[in-house]
Amino acid sequence: MKKALFAAAVLALSSLSQAEPVKYAIDPTHTFATFEIGHFGVSTNRGRFDKKEGSVTLDRAAKTGKVELTLDISSINTGTAPFNKHLLSDDIFAAEKFPTATFVGDKFTFNGDKVSEVAGQLTLKGKTGPVTLKASNFGCYDSPMLKREVCGGDFETTIDRTQWGVDYGLAWGFPKNVKLVIQVEAIKQ
Repeated sequence: MKKALFAAAVLALSSLSQAEPVKYAIDPTHTFATFEIGHFGVSTNRGRFDKKEGSVTLDRAAKTGKVELTLDISSINTGTAPFNKHLLSDDIFAAEKFPTATFVGDKFTFNGDKVSEVAGQLTLKGKTGPVTLKASNFGCYDSPMLKREVCGGDFETTIDRTQWGVDYGLAWGFPKNVKLVIQVEAIKQ
């Protein structure tokens, strides 16, 4: 009997260490990509992208993963129509020529069982550069509504927008640094 229990325990542990990567689809109703940039040193302009899609592949046993997030630039929403229009113009995002922005992250760092950062490449306005998103929160849970596992977290970084050709307003004192905040939840497939 002891040998049978020992064998079952060994099999259970070995199956955990050989876990397969799990694919998750980004839930657009619980995922938000926002930006913050100073405005003449007295306030902060904020906006978000309302249309987004993507996937996450996560292997918690191997501590690896990949995230692919696509933002529809035309879905920008600052709450002010004239500001949205200006952001979409050639002055800033040139949305007609570059309709999407993408982040592909394939270097996951874990702190124990939790993702602590994701490094990858951001493509914006046809230019690609490195970005590392740091997690301020991460976890997984069994959704009582969806009857599936959901993983997600809050991630942020600050980028130098000039690396992607977004130079508007520098001569007037607008900062080149932009804070990106990504709240993401993804549903196990």
